[in-house]
Amino acid sequence: MNSVLIVDDSVTVREMIADQLRQIGFEVAVAADGVDAIAQLQTSLPDLVITDIIMPRMNGYELCRWIKSDPRTHSIPVMMCSIKSEEFDRYWGIKQGADAYVTKPCPPNEMMNAIQVLLNQRH
Repeated sequence: MNSVLIVDDSVTVREMIADQLRQIGFEVAVAADGVDAIAQLQTSLPDLVITDIIMPRMNGYELCRWIKSDPRTHSIPVMMCSIKSEEFDRYWGIKQGADAYVTKPCPPNEMMNAIQVLLNQRH
């Protein structure tokens, strides 16, 4: 079973994505920001991290840089999911190490397709 860590300061967004993933058999963990995500990553490694960018304490760019710089987590794919939709935002997300970048609101089928591509590349 694939596992995903969803990092977003919006409870609504976290639960919406988590519900979609659980319905198709994913194991899901959630975190409210990058600090919470790092605490979870130090005890359990998911197959994929989906993160918002704009969050308190530690934003998604900082979280992505941390994931990609740590030898234990650097191979975990990171998908950024943000309302920041300018081309520069996408470019900057990829420069921080993100493996994919989708904008909110993201149609569920588009997100699921991106998730499958990232997981298939990992295995």
